Amino acid sequence: MSARTNRRHRLLTVPAALAASALLLTACVSNEPAEEETEGDSMSEEAGAVSDNDAPGEEVVIGFSAPAADHGWMGAITSAAEAEAENYEDVELRVAEGTNDVNVQISQIEGFIADGVDAIVLLPFDGAALTDVAMEAMEAGIPVINVDREFSDPFAARSTVLGDNYGMGVSAGQYICEQLGDQPDAVVAEIQGIASLPLTQDRSQGFEDALSECGLDVDNQVSADFTVQSGESVTANLLQAAPEIDAIWNHDDDQGVGVLQAIENAGRDEFFLVGGAGSANMMREIESGDSVVQATVIYPSTQAADGIKLARLVAHEGSMSDLASSNVPRTVQLYAPVVTADNVEQYMSSAFES
Repeated sequence: MSARTNRRHRLLTVPAALAASALLLTACVSNEPAEEETEGDSMSEEAGAVSDNDAPGEEVVIGFSAPAADHGWMGAITSAAEAEAENYEDVELRVAEGTNDVNVQISQIEGFIADGVDAIVLLPFDGAALTDVAMEAMEAGIPVINVDREFSDPFAARSTVLGDNYGMGVSAGQYICEQLGDQPDAVVAEIQGIASLPLTQDRSQGFEDALSECGLDVDNQVSADFTVQSGESVTANLLQAAPEIDAIWNHDDDQGVGVLQAIENAGRDEFFLVGGAGSANMMREIESGDSVVQATVIYPSTQAADGIKLARLVAHEGSMSDLASSNVPRTVQLYAPVVTADNVEQYMSSAFES
C-alpha cells in the first residue's frame, strides 16, 4: 500500500480550526526512521539539531500549476520551483503550462487529480476561482500546497506559503523613516500596483502605518498595473503633479523599469526610490551607487520552491526538522527584508530579472 493511500483518510479528518504559524521555511523532508539514540547522539543534539531531511525516500509525483510567466517575478516563481524539484531524485515534477485563464487552470488541476499525483503545488491565477477544484483534490486525498494567492476556504489547502504584503509596506515605510524621520515636512510618494487588489491594499496599509510612526504620511499616490508601460505612464503623471519629492516607494520592480524610464525622461533626481519585490536589475541599480534607487523590499520569488519542499515533506509524512512540533505548519509566511548597498550581495543570487 502506498504512502499516499495511507494518508488519504487522515487528510479527510483534519480539523478545520488548526492554528496558523508564520515561520520561515528552512527545512525539507525526513524520510528515514529515527535511529536509536546513543549517548553520542544525545550530546550532538545538545549542540544543535541534526537532520537527514534531504535523504532520498519514496518517489513522489508533484503536480505544479501557476499563472503565465508574463512578467519577471512570475517567471521566476516557476523556474525556482523546477530548480528545487531537480534537487531531489525522489521527486517527479509535472508542470502544467502557465495560464491566466482560470478555466484552463481548473482543468489542469482536474488532470492532476485524475492522474493520482501525490501532491499539488498551486499558485492560482484567482484564489477564489480555484478553491473548489483544490477542495476536490483534498477530498481525493491529494494534499494541496497553496502559494501566494489564498483560497477562500481553509479546507482547500493542507498548507499555504505566503509572501508578506503588509510587511512589505512596513519594511518600505520603516526604511524611509530611517532616512527622513527627522524631516517632518518630507514629501513621500507611492506608486501602487493594481489598486483594487487586496495585496496592493495590504502593502499600502503597511506603508501608511509605518510612516505614521515617524510622523510622515503619503502625500502623492498613483496606481499602475504591474507592467513597464503602466509604470512609466503613471510616474510621468506623478512627476508632473508633484514638483518636489523626497522619497518614492514603488510596489513592484517589474513596473519599476518603466518608473525609472519616466524619472530619467523628467530629469529628476532630488529624491530616492525604494523598489518592491527584489529584481536583479533594481539590485544592480543599488550596487551602482549613482542611481535614485536606494533600496528594494523582497517579495520572495522562491515561494513555489518552498511549496515544492513542503509538498515533498507532506507526501512523505515528515516533519520540519527545525521545529519541535510534529507535522507541517498550516501557514508559512515569508519575511520581507530591505535590500540596500550594505547587503545587496546577500540577495543577488536569488533575484529575478524584470
